[in-house]
Amino acid sequence: MTEILAPGPEGLARGAALLAEGRLVAFPTETVYGLGGDARNSAAVAAIYAAKGRPSFNPLIAHVPDLAAAERIAVFSDRARDLAARFWPGPLTLVLPLRPEAGISDLVTAGLDTLAVRVPAHPVAQGLLRAFGGPVAAPSANPSGRISPTTAAHVIEGLGNRIAAVVEDGPCQVGVESTILSLDPPMLLRPGGVAVEDLEALLGPLPTGGNAAKPNAPGQLTSHYAPGAAVRLGAATRQPDEIWIGFGDTPGADLNLSPAGDPTEAAQHLFAALRAADRMAAERGLSRIAVAPVPETGLGRAVNDRLRRAAAPR
Repeated sequence: MTEILAPGPEGLARGAALLAEGRLVAFPTETVYGLGGDARNSAAVAAIYAAKGRPSFNPLIAHVPDLAAAERIAVFSDRARDLAARFWPGPLTLVLPLRPEAGISDLVTAGLDTLAVRVPAHPVAQGLLRAFGGPVAAPSANPSGRISPTTAAHVIEGLGNRIAAVVEDGPCQVGVESTILSLDPPMLLRPGGVAVEDLEALLGPLPTGGNAAKPNAPGQLTSHYAPGAAVRLGAATRQPDEIWIGFGDTPGADLNLSPAGDPTEAAQHLFAALRAADRMAAERGLSRIAVAPVPETGLGRAVNDRLRRAAAPR
């Protein structure tokens, strides 16, 4: 049985002990719940891929509690340190040269010479990382390609008894995964919990990159975050065979990402709304989920990225 751990000292100590044994522990971050394993233990990292059904060519993010720990496993330029000082702890992942002596499993990097690294802000994530004392590889705690989890119940629903434990501490506040940025030159690999506008204010216009066939960071697969029902985007009205997720002033919508039309609120609610819409579609015998337009500003860019991947052919 998957253990449900409280977020206090005893639960975090138990979670850290399980990680040290090479077992998998899901835990909340400010973005989504992550599925953690010791990033230095190839058997543990292989278990992450197996539990999720994730392709092993899709690299993982290493989570650490602070910049000092990040510098022990990755090589930081002055620009990288400046970004870390501005956005860490927080929902920004940097893809940096891997330190060969760091002992990170090749499975974490998918054999690349770069490492995706993040310092999460969530106090439970911080507590678990400090109790464990090493880097933790942690993709989202859900079956690969499906809707990411923002509560412990979502984790149990998707991964059941495939993992040792989950630390339960309510819903995640950001609601979409971290923004991923490579450097030298700067390139946006995935929009996420840090608005692209905030990065561009420091770095200038950011080109986008990534390769679904050979990812150099998570979140680049064409089909991802998908519910069981098909997804139609840009829906100003509902068709008879659809559950309709609204945004802003959308009378008659079954669900609404943000009645106030706030992209940040939409990000918080996105994955829970997709799960709820999928259940409603199944209960009503409907085949599709329609989603109203969300503006490409602030976290709306991350919301639309996830929706496009959820709607992609599978």
